[in-house]
Amino acid sequence: MEINDSSSQIRFIKKNILKIFTLGMLFLLVIPSFAAAKPTEDEITDSYLYMLGRYLLIRQENQDVNVEKLGYNKIKYNSPGSSEFANPNLDVVYMESWIAVDKDNAVILNVPEIKDRYYTVQFLDGWGEVLTNINDRTSPDHPYGKLAIVLKGTNPKNVPKDALKIEVPFNKVKMLARIELKGTPDEAVRLQKMFTLEVPANIKIAPVVSIPDFTNSKLIGSEIFSKTDEVLKSYPDSMPKASEYQKTVKKVADYMKASAENKKYIDNILETKAIPKFIEKTNGFGVEKNGWVVTYGAGEFGNDIILRDIVNYAGTWGNTTNEVIYFGGMKDVDTGQLLNGNNTYKIVFPKESLPDSMAEAFWSITLYNKPDYHVAKNALNKYGLNNITGVQKNKDGSLTVWIGPELPKGAFQKNWIPTEKGREFILNFRLYVPKEPVKNGTWFPPVIQKVNS
Repeated sequence: MEINDSSSQIRFIKKNILKIFTLGMLFLLVIPSFAAAKPTEDEITDSYLYMLGRYLLIRQENQDVNVEKLGYNKIKYNSPGSSEFANPNLDVVYMESWIAVDKDNAVILNVPEIKDRYYTVQFLDGWGEVLTNINDRTSPDHPYGKLAIVLKGTNPKNVPKDALKIEVPFNKVKMLARIELKGTPDEAVRLQKMFTLEVPANIKIAPVVSIPDFTNSKLIGSEIFSKTDEVLKSYPDSMPKASEYQKTVKKVADYMKASAENKKYIDNILETKAIPKFIEKTNGFGVEKNGWVVTYGAGEFGNDIILRDIVNYAGTWGNTTNEVIYFGGMKDVDTGQLLNGNNTYKIVFPKESLPDSMAEAFWSITLYNKPDYHVAKNALNKYGLNNITGVQKNKDGSLTVWIGPELPKGAFQKNWIPTEKGREFILNFRLYVPKEPVKNGTWFPPVIQKVNS
């Protein structure tokens, strides 16, 4: 009886095998949309903001390596007063390089001795976190000479005995060095060209991750989740909560891939929640006062994904507060409106609180248009003021800075920054090697005040 039952079952299965196979395949096709848990709006927003920080720097790496054809392990010696990335400092001469190493090979950076002017050699990871600065303040025992860039945990044979080891967490690192122009750009350029690299011939270098094109004006959308695994593997993240964020990112990516309907849901959240939230934050994020905004965590972001995004979006390769503090001039203090090139503004520094008194190295105020954060075009090719541009003090010892499309009546021309009409702009007030009142937040720049032209 049992044999007969088994035979019947076998005949039934053979007869209906096509139906069973078809039903099984249908089940496999539809199960992903049920298996992928639906993320919340906050999970989608946080995942997007987390990934955006990395995408912005992949975009920059692609610009440097493939568009400008810089490649790896070559130094780009930027001309004085120019740079291709957003929010450049026009008071220094830059050197920059994507340095690539591997477990068997270090790259040696030769740094010249630099006296009586500000300089720093900054190393950053692929998320914009500062790994270290080398200069006469941070490494007084080895402020110049040979720096050996070494993959952490390795011991390459080509490291010179007299070199200072710079251990990096992955096989690529961004080097950005700055030398103050200080009124003698020819000397700064001479020192700049003395930065050189010694590079082994057999270093294995992974190519830049290929990502969709996007701009600051039109940010990337749900495509940001299309290469989640590849992007996350392209550089380790030192953020303490990185593993938590990455787990949620993968949840969102899996859900989006499960169906067209799921992708539509993700697109809607990005368009209505995540991207508008980020753009809103770029108009004022951090401590706000007098029309200025400042954050004290650039280069060392902790778990602040929005701060990291904003720095990578508006001022790629920001440095730590011991090196520089950036105040962003955003709004007219009286109206609360964003700064606009059609208007005229003034900033008055009292004689007891002049910019010179708040920085050990130097200060500058530079004007950039939004949203690209590049310098505002004007007939004078004048984009800012600093401690060596010859600003003139008022009779009472105070200093008035003027910003507007035309020189205000009665203003010193040396104290005027021209604007581009019809464009919103921001001011970047930099204090290099800021003094303690600046670092602890007790000092703030004076109000930005709109005035009649």
